[in-house]
Amino acid sequence: MKNIISIIIINYKSTNKTLNFIKDIPNKYEIIIVDNSNNGELSKKIKRKKKIKIINIKNNGYGNAINEGRKKINTKYFFAFSPDLKGINKNFFIKFENAIKSKLEFGVIGPRFLKVTEKSHNQSNIKYKIGKIHAIAGSAMLFNTKAFDAIGGFDNKIFLFFEENDLCLRLTKKNYRIYQLNNAKVYHPKGLKKGVVKVNKNDEYEKLKNFYGYHYMWSKFYHFKKNKLSYLAYLFFLPIILKMILRVLCYIIINSKVKKRKYLMRLNGLISSMLSQPSSKRLDLNS
Repeated sequence: MKNIISIIIINYKSTNKTLNFIKDIPNKYEIIIVDNSNNGELSKKIKRKKKIKIINIKNNGYGNAINEGRKKINTKYFFAFSPDLKGINKNFFIKFENAIKSKLEFGVIGPRFLKVTEKSHNQSNIKYKIGKIHAIAGSAMLFNTKAFDAIGGFDNKIFLFFEENDLCLRLTKKNYRIYQLNNAKVYHPKGLKKGVVKVNKNDEYEKLKNFYGYHYMWSKFYHFKKNKLSYLAYLFFLPIILKMILRVLCYIIINSKVKKRKYLMRLNGLISSMLSQPSSKRLDLNS
């Protein structure tokens, strides 16, 4: 599979995780690291190798970073990874190579995730080695490059959350199939203190949690509106926005500052999306 598959890794303030992650990738693959941190730290620490390229860009989201990485590859297929995944090794890649050799036609295919719930991860029927699925998790995806290009890649308006759902839906509309390779298993640590961005202090934890809340609500409405009739989106989310306003007022009255900030941030994200404003909130753990 030399010169057929490339690897794209998205790095954001996760230099050590990325350095450890690339150790488990077979040398035959070209690796493109898209560094959303845009601070040059990774470039200084990594040993420059012929098959590793680093792209330093401004952080405009996970999907946008994959789009940028795609511009640097010329292979028929490419993986996109988050560097905090566990279980990536030689056997993992062999299983996906075998799927390609079997002439499986797909737009995107992903692994099976361990220690997850039905709510957090949509997964295919385990009894099938390769199961059909309507959308896969974004932390590990093998793309057919032709299919990826046919739909224009990820929607750059989405900064975080629902980007893979949007992409998979557009692939399906173009009659590309989506699969999950159930014998290729990975573990993706969950929880804000275990993910890619490392936080230790309580105020940083709250800031990161609220940041995710903002983008979750922004992207949820945007995805719903984009793929449903617009008036249905507003009707569906109207009770949600009213409920959030009541929560904020309640927490102001009882002087619960943490919960007030939490729902104000979510409310901000939802209102911004409903007003067709960009998902402008960015994370700064140093402020």
